[in-house]
Amino acid sequence: MNVCNDKCPLEARVEALERDSEHNKDAHKDFYARLESSHTSVALIEERVCQIKEDTEEIKTSVQRLQETSAGTKDLKKDVEELKAKPGKRWDGIVEKAIWAVVAAVIAFLLARFGL
Repeated sequence: MNVCNDKCPLEARVEALERDSEHNKDAHKDFYARLESSHTSVALIEERVCQIKEDTEEIKTSVQRLQETSAGTKDLKKDVEELKAKPGKRWDGIVEKAIWAVVAAVIAFLLARFGL
């Protein structure tokens, strides 16, 4: 058996290796903690991306419904404008017929006056 009584030349080397081993152990713990944290972050990001995709699909559906509603509203507006114009057209027709009646009466009066 080779036992060093005072100072063993390898003792300093063994102590240095033990310190390195402890340092590496702590560094590995930190590394694995960071790795676990990034896995958790990735999982959260993936969940958020899925939610964004779902929200995007809902928005697309809402936009499509809005466009369909807008087209329907345009058709309704056109129909309302036509309905609003009908009484005016009727009134214009009545006025036109009244004018023709007055003109015809004046012509008839003049013809009767001249004996024709």
